[in-house]
Amino acid sequence: MQPGGNFLNYVNEEREFTEQNNYTNLEDSNGRAIWALGRLLSIRDLLPGELIRDAESIMDNALLNINRIHSTRAMAFVLYYRHGKNKLIQDVQLIKEFANRLVQMYKHEKSNKWRWFESYLTYANSVLPEAMLCAWLVTDEPAYEEIARTSFDFLLSKIFVTNSIKVISNKSWLYKEEIAPITIGGEQPIDVAYTILALKKFYDVFKDEDYREKMEIAFNWFLGNNHLHQVIYNPCTGGCYDGPEENYVNLNQVPNQQSVIS
Repeated sequence: MQPGGNFLNYVNEEREFTEQNNYTNLEDSNGRAIWALGRLLSIRDLLPGELIRDAESIMDNALLNINRIHSTRAMAFVLYYRHGKNKLIQDVQLIKEFANRLVQMYKHEKSNKWRWFESYLTYANSVLPEAMLCAWLVTDEPAYEEIARTSFDFLLSKIFVTNSIKVISNKSWLYKEEIAPITIGGEQPIDVAYTILALKKFYDVFKDEDYREKMEIAFNWFLGNNHLHQVIYNPCTGGCYDGPEENYVNLNQVPNQQSVIS
């Protein structure tokens, strides 16, 4: 963590921070860091006191300038932050502020055929409706629930076809005027993982069997239910490969996906 409360993200092979940290937008990585800290603090009873004290200190510093974040996904990641019971007043205020920003983005972009926060679908899409769902669970604001369900069902209609999932490719985003993804390959395992986590949250809240069935379909993407019919999960490492390309599996390892698989 840096003195201003922000985090660095880019390292080289020697695990040294690179110059890229000085000019590349880091809001998303900062949002993910706050999400991770919030998850850690939510299980404080299972962890050593020293670790929790360090995490609380880092979180306090990270929140000093949190209102400066405007990245769509960074705000969504922050909305996850300690969204359970016994919320502090300042936490609820922060959740409302970011949720209201997402509401305005949604209202600006939505049309009869487009129910989304932006004019395109890109990466980590599932975190946006899930964040709105989390905001509703904290505040009971009806607009948050409506947008959470409407936007999530819209997203699912774009990435689930014929009993399989095809998340948006990192080679080509899906723009507002387009009907469905057309690029083959470039599917990121982390996007499938985000979708599984969101489906579980929506199922836990609404008990809609369609969410549960889609969660199983998405999980099976790792086990071969993808356009290559190849296993993405690597049982030898407990992680997964870097995803299916057009004609082959990218064999780079992404070990931090193992929590979803296991």
